[in-house]
Amino acid sequence: MSAAVVPSAVPAGPGTRTTETHCPYCSLQCGMAVTAGDRPASLVPLDFPTNRGGLCSKGWSAHELLDHPERLTRPLVRAVPGDRGSPLVESTWDEALDRVVAAIGRTQAGHGRDAVGCFGGGSLTNEQAYQFGKFARVALRTSAIDYNGRFCMSSAAGAAVRAFGLDRGLPFPLADVAGADVVVLVGSNPADTMPPAMQYLDAGRERGALHVVVDPRRTATARTAGLHLQPLPGTDLALANGLLHIALAEGLVDEDRVAARTTGFDAVRDAVRAYWPDRVERLTGVPVDQQRQTVRALAAAERAIVLTARGAEQHSSGTDTATAWLNLALALGLPGRPGSGWGTLTGQGNGQGGREHGQKADQLPGYRKLADPAARAHVAAVWGVDPDDLPLPGPSAFELLDALGTDGGVRTLLVLASNVAVSAPDARRVISRLGDLDFLAVSDFFLSETAVLADVVLPSAMWAEESGTMTNLEGRVIRRRRALDPPDGVRDDLALLAELAGRLGAGHLFSADPETVFAELGRASAGGPADYSGITYRRIDEEQGVFWPCPAAEDGAPDHPGTQRLFTERFATPDGRARFVPVHHTGAHEQPDADHPYVLTTGRVLAQYQSGTQTRRTRSLQLVAPTPRAELHPDLARRLGIAHDDVVELATRRGRARFVAAVTDTIRPDTVFVPFHWGGGSSANALTDPALDPVSRMPAFKACAVAVTRVGGPEERIPAPDAATQPAPQPHARSAPPAPRPPSRSPRRSTPVRSTPKFLQGVFPLTGEGLSKPGPVDPALRYQVPAGATAQALYFRGGNSTGELVYVLLVRDGEPVRWFPIGAKGDVHVPLRVVEDLPGGCVVELHAAAPEGVTGELVVDLGLVEV
Repeated sequence: MSAAVVPSAVPAGPGTRTTETHCPYCSLQCGMAVTAGDRPASLVPLDFPTNRGGLCSKGWSAHELLDHPERLTRPLVRAVPGDRGSPLVESTWDEALDRVVAAIGRTQAGHGRDAVGCFGGGSLTNEQAYQFGKFARVALRTSAIDYNGRFCMSSAAGAAVRAFGLDRGLPFPLADVAGADVVVLVGSNPADTMPPAMQYLDAGRERGALHVVVDPRRTATARTAGLHLQPLPGTDLALANGLLHIALAEGLVDEDRVAARTTGFDAVRDAVRAYWPDRVERLTGVPVDQQRQTVRALAAAERAIVLTARGAEQHSSGTDTATAWLNLALALGLPGRPGSGWGTLTGQGNGQGGREHGQKADQLPGYRKLADPAARAHVAAVWGVDPDDLPLPGPSAFELLDALGTDGGVRTLLVLASNVAVSAPDARRVISRLGDLDFLAVSDFFLSETAVLADVVLPSAMWAEESGTMTNLEGRVIRRRRALDPPDGVRDDLALLAELAGRLGAGHLFSADPETVFAELGRASAGGPADYSGITYRRIDEEQGVFWPCPAAEDGAPDHPGTQRLFTERFATPDGRARFVPVHHTGAHEQPDADHPYVLTTGRVLAQYQSGTQTRRTRSLQLVAPTPRAELHPDLARRLGIAHDDVVELATRRGRARFVAAVTDTIRPDTVFVPFHWGGGSSANALTDPALDPVSRMPAFKACAVAVTRVGGPEERIPAPDAATQPAPQPHARSAPPAPRPPSRSPRRSTPVRSTPKFLQGVFPLTGEGLSKPGPVDPALRYQVPAGATAQALYFRGGNSTGELVYVLLVRDGEPVRWFPIGAKGDVHVPLRVVEDLPGGCVVELHAAAPEGVTGELVVDLGLVEV
């Protein structure tokens, strides 16, 4: 890396050193140089491939926290052991770790090994994530471990594995985005979440590329796009299926590539027959012409990329939604084609590496499966333990948290690099569960909302004070280098885990040296899908990072170059072919009703990050985004009597939270957006729906039903909701094992879905009895939808030979649905994009009305499709 020329660069003075490292925030892992000696440290950006000399406001301010006055530098313990009502007081490391080890022993003796659990994070280095998974399975021998990446990348990972056989966020370098002729971003706002990446989109636009942004908000990214599709939250799957329907209808599918490199397309072809454009417009709100424009652009482009992100994936059907966009990309022949493909934009700094090496409940290092006997044998041999001693897969993140303190659940929990009291869905319920624990230990560098609930808090080294590797959104393994020493009395999490393992009798199997642990990680991952065995610290330094998979070379052979672009010759499936998977729109788990009439969606803002533990303490960022704001459309605000900067209360079935109103026309009138970076009385995740995706176990963060009320005018500090109005957290209910979600994966869904056109049409004599007295015209204009089928009215055409205005009335089960006026000697054509589905058994009729005594002929044509 080389230092970029920036006006604010600070020259190194005597006694200082400059270290090349990476930003601690998002998955771009932008290169930066940190100059340190006498604190405080300073930094400048570097010309690294992902950021090319750029940094966002978060990166520029990252060094501000290294000497923050709230920084934890001593272990904290409860003044009265076991009494969390007593204050946290400073302690020694020996006393703090003695309490942790005693709690582990006491809990496992009384309740079994799985009663001790571990919860990690996507900001841990690869070495720390690997060692945490090993610590759980070897030192604790517990199955209870998961991490906050379950709340971030799990749906995209599940979709990629079942389609490609492998999950790497971007199967190509980020630079490919700049060369693409068309880029479709679904549920992604990189202008706010990873601003340096926008230079790749900017470069594409300068070449004339078309960018399509799919987002219910007109975000900063959407404003720069050539086309903005604004669907209702939770309908991205229906949109993707609708785009594939159009591609099939217009002959745009790359049939040769589909035949040569994929399997299962016939089932998907049948599945999308029901997603005709008018119906998709009704479901999503995206106009038909925008649907057609998007598909035609993707199909015509020499190089095209589809990128999904959390807006599409954080749903109870998130895996199916990502799969639907994957199906579209595969049908158009994009994955594996030079300069084209499907990918997902990883969120957390080490969101990619953090999910590869053992923090997930069901995984071993290298993406090996914990339930696979061969995988267990390989990893156990590297670890020097008996494969039979390794636990089986445990509960996923929210299921682990929801069972805290219950019989059969975790009773002692160790949390590293995660603030679940803010980041978990139904956060008040999770906070209640944390209170039910027998013992909670948290490692962090600030007293987060989770740490303040703990029995023991362990001070952790920050990003510039530790060494290790990270894996960015491209699958590029990079070095995090120590730029300065941590404050006296602070340890990094790798050393913490080694120390705890030693106190538990397994210290001979663990190391506190990052390079030693990375070498072991390479051996454990060797031969697995995410093979790091050919990557060394030396190669990372020399090559600006190495892309996995990178297997170790045979003796005497040259080093494997790493794999920048996946799937160019084969996919990572047994037969080398990508798999199509039919999926269906099922709607959001929680629908609006009279009490909660709007849709709530959540996300990030430019100047904050994740649970805000760091960014809410950064002075320069606080000046930019000091308060959490709820975005409301002007029509909605006017209807509710809300003005810009008023305090509003949002209520869902789980809780209430308050925000400052931001009245803006960049959001749909039926949708409310809030950021999730705050806790307490402005906790967005006190509101969100914990319903889980059956494949990924991802909660439904991005769509739930909400009510909005005005609390009062502008306030300097937002008052918290009245505690008495808060609903009680739901009691724990043991989760059923993941089951297939009908209709998308039901084994009974073997009958192809086919659509059949139906027409009620003809020329009929008409005698008027008065405009207020409509009546049946002819038995031919009556139709009953067969049981088990569904119909949709697509259009109405009518003609009137009389010299007077007449009406035709669409009637469903005897109730009027729609009036169609037809002028004297005139005609009318009305697309029916707002009429609901007509279920099996219902009766559709056309009635007519004309002035009394008027006679003539009526021409009628009602077009329907039956599925």
